[in-house]
Formats: sequence, C-alpha cells, structure tokens
Amino acid sequence: MTQKKTNAQAPEKLTGIELTEVPKVSVGPKAIKSALTHINTEVGMIKGIGLLSKINQKNGFDCPGCAWPDPDEKRAFLAEYCENGAKAIAEEATKNRVSPMFFATHSIDELAALTDYELGKKGRVTHPMFLKEGGTHYEAIEWNQAFELIGKSLQSLNSPDEAIFYTSGRTSNEAAYLYQLFVRQYGTNNLPDCSNMCHESSGAALSETLGIGKGSVTLDDFNHADLVIVIGQNPGTNHPRMLAALEGTKKNGGKIISINPLKEVGLVNFKDPQKPWTWLGKGTELTDLFLQVTINGDVALLKAILFLLNEKETKNRGTVFDRDFIENNTQGYEVFIKDLETQNLEQLILQSGISKEQIIEATEMIASNKNIIICWAMGLTQHKNGVDNIREVVNLLLLKGSIGKKGAGTCPVRGHSNVQGDRTMGIWEKPQPEFLKKLENEFHFSAPKHHGFDVVEAIEAMHKKKAKFFLGMGGNFISATPDTEFTAEALRNCELTVQISTKINRSHLIHGKEALILPCLGRSEKDFQASGEQFVTVENSMGVVSQSTGHLSPLSDQLKSETAIVSGIAKATLLNSNTDWEEFASDYDLIRDKIEKTIPGFDNFNERVRKPDGFYLPNNARENNYSKTKTGKANFSINQVSDITTDENQFLMMTIRTHDQYNTTIYGLDDRYRGILNERRVVLMNALDMEAMNIKQKDLVTLTSHFNGEERQAHKFLAIAYDIPRKCTATYFPETNVLVPIQSKARISNTPASKTVVISIKKEA
Repeated sequence: MTQKKTNAQAPEKLTGIELTEVPKVSVGPKAIKSALTHINTEVGMIKGIGLLSKINQKNGFDCPGCAWPDPDEKRAFLAEYCENGAKAIAEEATKNRVSPMFFATHSIDELAALTDYELGKKGRVTHPMFLKEGGTHYEAIEWNQAFELIGKSLQSLNSPDEAIFYTSGRTSNEAAYLYQLFVRQYGTNNLPDCSNMCHESSGAALSETLGIGKGSVTLDDFNHADLVIVIGQNPGTNHPRMLAALEGTKKNGGKIISINPLKEVGLVNFKDPQKPWTWLGKGTELTDLFLQVTINGDVALLKAILFLLNEKETKNRGTVFDRDFIENNTQGYEVFIKDLETQNLEQLILQSGISKEQIIEATEMIASNKNIIICWAMGLTQHKNGVDNIREVVNLLLLKGSIGKKGAGTCPVRGHSNVQGDRTMGIWEKPQPEFLKKLENEFHFSAPKHHGFDVVEAIEAMHKKKAKFFLGMGGNFISATPDTEFTAEALRNCELTVQISTKINRSHLIHGKEALILPCLGRSEKDFQASGEQFVTVENSMGVVSQSTGHLSPLSDQLKSETAIVSGIAKATLLNSNTDWEEFASDYDLIRDKIEKTIPGFDNFNERVRKPDGFYLPNNARENNYSKTKTGKANFSINQVSDITTDENQFLMMTIRTHDQYNTTIYGLDDRYRGILNERRVVLMNALDMEAMNIKQKDLVTLTSHFNGEERQAHKFLAIAYDIPRKCTATYFPETNVLVPIQSKARISNTPASKTVVISIKKEA
C-alpha cells in the first residue's frame, strides 16, 4: 500500500504581524505578567501558583526547561524559576487533553494543517495510540499490545543496527540508564540524542583540550569572576536565570563582554523578578562591551584578540599570559604561538566584522583581568568550524590561566534540563570501552563495540533504508532536525516509528508504515510504582546531580513513567535477557545502585542524592587535572576561520528562537524582546541590504538555500529590518530547518550547521 505523504513542514500561515519598539530592559514585571498569563490560561491560577512553588525547590521537581543550575544553598522563596520555566510547566500541566476521541475526530492530514503552535496547544496525550499501515487516524491501543508490537518489530530486523533509538534531553537519569542498557543488550550503539545537534561541538573540543566534555565552572564562580565573556548565546530568552548570575558578577566588580550578531536585550539591562524593589529603577546594566560579530566571524575575532594579546605579552613578558600555568599544565604552546604570529591581523578584523578600536578595547579588558569565564551556546557550536570555535575559546583561557580556579573557566550553557545527565548515563553512539566493560561485568552480556549512528548518520541510514525502526524517547525529532523534507522521507522509510511523548507534536504526523504514540508522565507528576512513590534524578549544566519529585496527580491513569515504558519494551523484546526489567521499574533505587557500580562519581548514590543539595560529580578540569587528554596536559590547538563565502546576492542565515519558545515547543507567537509580535514567518535583515534589493518592510519573500549545487526553498516569509550585520540574516527555528542541508555540518562533531546557511532572497509577487 502506498503511503500518503503528509506535509512535513509547518503550514505557510501568516498570523498578523505587529512590530513594536525593542525593549530596553529584560525580565522585571512584564516577565512575571507573561508567566502568570500562561499559567492562568493553561492550568488555572490557584493550581498554577501551587505548582510554581515547587519548581526547582529542594523538595520539589526540576524545571523541565533549561539546565541552568539552582543555587547550592538558599533557594528563592516561591520564584526559583524564570518566565520560560513557568511557560514550560504550564504546557506540561495544561488542562487540555488529546484523548482517543480527539484522534478519532482529527485525521493525520487535518492535524498536519496546524502550525506547531496550534498542535502544542491541543494538550497532553492521555492514552497509547496506534496508526496502522495506510490508516488516516490514530486509534487507542492497550499498553501490552504496544509493547508486543515493538518487540516483534525489533525481533524481525535483520540486524540490531537497523534500529534507531533517539533520546531527548529531558529524560531522567534513571530512564536514560535503563534505555541505553536495553539498547546495548539488544545489540546496537545507535543512540543518537539531541546533544548531537547542539553541544556535540563543545564536547568534542573540550574533551580534546581539557579531558572532559563538560564545563568547569560552578554557579558561585560568577560571583568571583573579573570578566565574563558571553559569546553566541541569548540567555535572556533561552536561560533567563543566568541573568541573575551575571548580575552577581557586576555587583562584585566584574565586567561583561557580549559577542553576538544580534544585540539581545537580555544582555543589555536586567531587572531581577525576585527583587520587586528594583523594578522602579533603571535595572542592572550588564554588558560593558558589545561586539556585533558577523555570522561565524567568531574564530576570526578570537584570533585577532589573541594576536594582540601576544603582542602585549611579547613586549612585557609575564604581564599578560600566565606563564606558570602554561609551563606546568599545557602542551602545544610554542606551535600555537608560531601559528598565531603568521596571522594577518587586518584580514581577521575584516572577517570578524568588528572595528579595530573595539577589538583593542576587548583585548585590554582581557589582558588586565585574570579570572575569566567564557559562556557560549548554539551560536558557536552549529557551524562547520564549530569545534574550532570552542577550541579557540579554550586557547584564550589557557593563555590567561583561567581554568581550574575560582571565578574562571569554561561554561557551555546546556539546553534541555537533563541533556548533560543523559550523556553521563551512557546515551552516546560512541561509548567508551571502559563503560561497556563495566556494563558487561555487571549485567552479564556482550555489549556491541562498534560505534553507532549520531543524528545525521541516523537520518541518512533511514533515508537509505539501512535502518527500518525509529524510537524517540521524548522530543520532536522532525522539528528539531535539519533538512526537513529529507528527514521526513527518512522516517517514512521505517517499518515502525515510536514516539514517547507528553504532548502531540509534528513528529507524530511524519511516521513510518506503522506508528505508535506512548504517553508518559511529566516531570511535575507523581510517579507511583510497585514499591511506592518514586523520585528521579537529573544533572544540571554544572555537574550537580539532584532529585526531582513530582507533585501533581497524573492527568490520566493510562500514563506510564519513561522508566516503566523502557522496562515494558525491553521485556517484550529481549526474551532471553537475564535482567529483571520489572524489578527496575518497580523501584528506582535499584537502578541507582547499578549506576553507582558502573559510572564513576556516583558512590553512595542513593544516600547522597537524598540530601537536599544533591552532589557534584568529579570534574578534572575544575581540579586542574588534565591527565585524561591524549597528552596528559591541557592542549593548545590551531583552528580555522570560516571558509564559507557568499556571492554578491547571497547572505548568511542563522536560525534563532523567539522569546515565546523553548527548543521545538512554541508557547506563543510573540518575540517580545525583539519587538516582533504574533508572527514567526519572518527573516531579519539589515535595513541597508533591504534598500539595496528594493525590499520594503514586511514584504513577502522566498528564501533559497545553496549548498554544493543543491537548492532548498522556504516560501512566504516577511522581511523585517533589524539591527544585524550586513549580509547576515536571522530566521526562526524550526520554520527554516527545511533550508539546512543534511550534509552541512561541523567537522569532527557532525553537528548540523544551522547557524551558517548560505541563502538568497527573492521578493514574492
């Protein structure tokens, strides 16, 4: 039977744009009003306030949004969360339901005609659902039937490597550990996850240079930093609680440099929502120096700064670089300096898009300060030279000796609330041999040794029909991945696609010959198993492991925890496994006992995680121990500036999020901090570029991406004049994922290059 192809892209609907003045201050009372509006709409004010009082509290549950850490000691009364955290919990605890009746009255095609925002607002999925081959509507299915269907599908494959097991970053440590154990007992390392698309470049660069793929700072370090550099990141929207940490830096005498193609209001001025007495004032001015770098001009900018720092050090040896640190802790300094001295400063300045005067000012700030923290996010990682970007950051910190001491170090700011924990638990397509050996000894099986597929490789394997089964543990795969139409074809080639989800999303509509939706508990809901009420654990961006306990009654008696779902799938698939999957699902302490025995740093796991503050995992870079690198030292590296060029009528495009969005979840249609309301189909352009092309404000345009002779198009976008460097543009994710070629990716990390897309722009008639 020929499967009808449902449209994989969001519909080309314009919703009535309204442009307002870009605000001069972030957070404050407007953020509180926005948060409470979402809470009241989705949950109701009384229930919502009670729920908010438990977010990120020591006796509560971890916010299902970002992975920014909580204070080690005192937590804010009631409001230990941000505006977007409140939106995330409102979405999860919504009173809206997607029941079997809903699916019976709404076909796949009807649902595909909705925008991602409209889909998300339909609510929580209440029952396991099944779409049979050739079906037009999902139908209810019993849990045991769903597990049996998955088991038979996996057993029928010619090889375990024909199955893909994707993981979103919100999965708990316990579920992630059990998931990877099941997948490896099944016989494959095909465990792609959202890290592949986000911070894989960070992990690759940091592991090579410092011996650990995580950041080295703690939250308290921000109070002791002389200088914080925020590069390629928009914390005001994506990690708003970080602004309080930056405010701490400023109040303790530190300075802040912000580097980004867009001047984000969150890094300009901040009013702390936890301190109402500050709302009437002008707020805290955060950024001391803003460098409006051109898209992917970061390595060029950093090299220019390093060049000038070296000139100053050469004139006055020992006054700029930390010579003791370099000599005692690093490798490759001489080769690095020799290469640096061959650079053409004027060419670097030109490619960065920053004036020489501003680069000199930044150089002086860096030269005169010792304790430096550098923070970054997707603006550095999602480029062809994304790994180079991070390694150049490390070069700067090594020269200054700003690693392994208070108030200094690396700070990759993670997205999903447990994406770092999932990787710690073994969710990785390239597992370390030592970890596999421990799994084998503890669980008495032979683990697969060959590397599995990352996200890009998994999509290509499904597209070539080398993989025929897809299971997504959370997330919205079709909306999160690049090259939307290519990825859709890949998923359609599967015999069975399975989505473990809380809410309906576009990935439920782009499916294999058969499809399942398995509804799971949210982070805020109570989890009762055979041994009683359970809690789960998570790891934040700074390596703190803590417990999370839901407080709401589950919205449906048909929901299962992720751990119980993995257990059910494993039992139905691995008929000869000697692992008692039901026992693990009945008592999560038993899973934590196994984690303790197989993963370093989890000694006395069950005891330590029951302490209110949780505990820090070991961090060799934090302790100035670089023995885990190939050289046994922290490594300098030589990195490449961007080699991407554009023709006269082409632009560089980067994808960004709105303020009413977290990853693929669309909370609303406003981008308040950029003055763009009620619309997502926009392309931000420099006003001079628009004038040169005779494009007026809000003209409709078609965007065409160009890569290796291939073209991809996205229609019906509104051109908006914005403060962005010339020849640079910005569009919202996921609407323009269709323009990101599957083969445009970072060297080494294989991360999709969603921040460097070559496009042309044409006015529509």
